Amino acid sequence: MPEARSYRVSSQRFLPALTVLPALRLIAVALCATAFLLPAAEAAKKAPATKKAQLGSDSKQSVSSKRSVASSKRSDKSEQTDRVVSGGRNVVASIRKRGGKTVVAVQRRSVVRVPEVAARQSFGQLAGLHSTEDALDLRSSVALVIDQDTREVLFSKNDNVVLPIASLTKLMTGLLVSEAHLPSDELITITQDDVDTEKGSRSRLTVGTTLPRGELLHLALMSSENRAAHALGRTYPGGLATFVSVMNAKAKMLGMKDTRYVEPTGLSSRNQSSAQDLALLVNAAYADATVRQLSTSPEYQVEVGNRVLQYNTTNRLVKSPDWDIGLQKTGYISEAGQCLVMQARIAGRKLIMVFLDSAGKLGRIADAERVRRWVEANHHMINPAAATPQPSLAAHIAG
Repeated sequence: MPEARSYRVSSQRFLPALTVLPALRLIAVALCATAFLLPAAEAAKKAPATKKAQLGSDSKQSVSSKRSVASSKRSDKSEQTDRVVSGGRNVVASIRKRGGKTVVAVQRRSVVRVPEVAARQSFGQLAGLHSTEDALDLRSSVALVIDQDTREVLFSKNDNVVLPIASLTKLMTGLLVSEAHLPSDELITITQDDVDTEKGSRSRLTVGTTLPRGELLHLALMSSENRAAHALGRTYPGGLATFVSVMNAKAKMLGMKDTRYVEPTGLSSRNQSSAQDLALLVNAAYADATVRQLSTSPEYQVEVGNRVLQYNTTNRLVKSPDWDIGLQKTGYISEAGQCLVMQARIAGRKLIMVFLDSAGKLGRIADAERVRRWVEANHHMINPAAATPQPSLAAHIAG
């Protein structure tokens, strides 16, 4: 019998096959990956151009659209963004593949919040006074116009309502300081006590500033300087408490039955009065030559150390050639609205005008202009018989 031969199968015969198969598999995977990623890459390249075109056609795109454009531009680079995950209202996490590693980038959006602060309503608005209609369509919820000589009321609107009067308070402050005949050249220093803690208002009269009493009175009446007015009350003989008592006593003497003062500046909303009472005060203050002169001064300069401070009137009508104003005072705090009292000559008549709780910054000025034009156009028709008499008011003014 032939000898049986044993055959040995060598692995070298199958080596090429074993080597080629893995390579083919890798090529197949690469082709599949290319086929899958190529459309996404082309779409990513086209995205920036599309976004730019949209930006050109619409300049009012939202911030989110701009961020999408920036994200599309970054996709052209070697980094490939897999997905974006929101981590809260202002946090965004981007998950990327880089060098075989997963990279998570967390971004926090900076958000600027503008608080919505509702406009604070005045006492007059809260009471519904602005719904009161009148023939002149005034912006003020309270108004009163009287003839200073004949004492007749030419126009009235809610004139007996008691409201905060803001810096109209300084008219009483100025009148009492002037009537006291205190030395006008006496130096008064602004202290921490004169700093407004009621409303936090600012002042160029810093603590330590020293000025003569006469200059402080000028600034209080002309430009409504709060620290000046408070310093005048604080340095009144007997101190601030005594001065406030004198303010209320003077109001009672003038017949201002609905008026109350708690401090000399008007920053407190507890300083309150009515248009009828304020007309009495204007008439009394007009009799004081110093108050007349200082309240109608258009501008004034004071020397503070090495500086010269320029102050101007708070009432633009003082500088107007259309007006002949003998006395005036403005006022504003949120509780009182815009306020104005004046004595002015219109169409040959001396009139006292009171405007309280006016809406808008220029409302009180516009109301005064409306009244002036109305009086000028109808002064021949306005006579004592047509006017509304106010016996109590007339009696106090006559006295």
